[in-house]
Amino acid sequence: MKSPLSARIFFLCSMGIFGTIGIFVKTIPISSGALALSRALIAILFLGAVLLASKVKLSLATLRPELPWLLASGAAIAINWILLFEAYKYTTVSVATLSYYFAPVLVTLLSPRLFRERMTAKGWICFGASTLGLVLMTGVGNISGGSSHFLGILLGLGAACFYAAVMLLNKKIQGVSGIPRTFLQFLSAIVILVPYVLFSGGFSSFSAMTAPSWIMLLVVGLFHTGFAYCLYFSSMKELPGQEIAILSYTDPLLAVLLSVFLLRESITLWQIVGGALILGFTCWNEWKGSK
Repeated sequence: MKSPLSARIFFLCSMGIFGTIGIFVKTIPISSGALALSRALIAILFLGAVLLASKVKLSLATLRPELPWLLASGAAIAINWILLFEAYKYTTVSVATLSYYFAPVLVTLLSPRLFRERMTAKGWICFGASTLGLVLMTGVGNISGGSSHFLGILLGLGAACFYAAVMLLNKKIQGVSGIPRTFLQFLSAIVILVPYVLFSGGFSSFSAMTAPSWIMLLVVGLFHTGFAYCLYFSSMKELPGQEIAILSYTDPLLAVLLSVFLLRESITLWQIVGGALILGFTCWNEWKGSK
């Protein structure tokens, strides 16, 4: 992929796929842990086939110093998926997704402490405005969706914390990148998820699966994870970091639109304003200006 235009199209396609995952997850009647494990297993088979076809070799000497970070980030991915899938059960796809996209704000807040990066006035403004947006999304003290809706927001925020952890841990991984890194992280996630699902009784939830549910599960694993990550990483190499950050907001915007217009899930004016504050100011925080 040499053309920047092709890279943008591929990247936008990956964001579009990520943005539709909520409507598929809503139709799969298994526990969040079992769903996360299934997603990782199906995706790792797909990514493994891609690595074999591309004849990518992983050096043990290169991997050894990266293993602690790969294991930690894989564990964070596993918990992130479980919490996000749980959030979809308790609130709407749009609210869960917007809560989840509080993660870049957390990264902005934590980076100065972890990486000695300077927190600018712009960063503080974006943090404050995004936090206000989060407060507005809860219903401004009058939670229209009840305790279930509020629990969904908390689960979405929990997922955001672990998504932020994945982003911060990835900064520590220098020797492995792209699809090989994702393959190893998913492998680490599986190591965490298998005992969790086993001891939480999550495997019993597969008895509720129907033929359409199995198809949806395969779509989530193959299309929304394996295929989408291949598009994501193949296009990232051709795009500058700022453009990647800005284009990433296609994902939550599409998720909100599908939630409202396809799933017919309700969203209040205050939640729209709150979501706009989160996405708008987080996006502005990524904008560095250009010639």
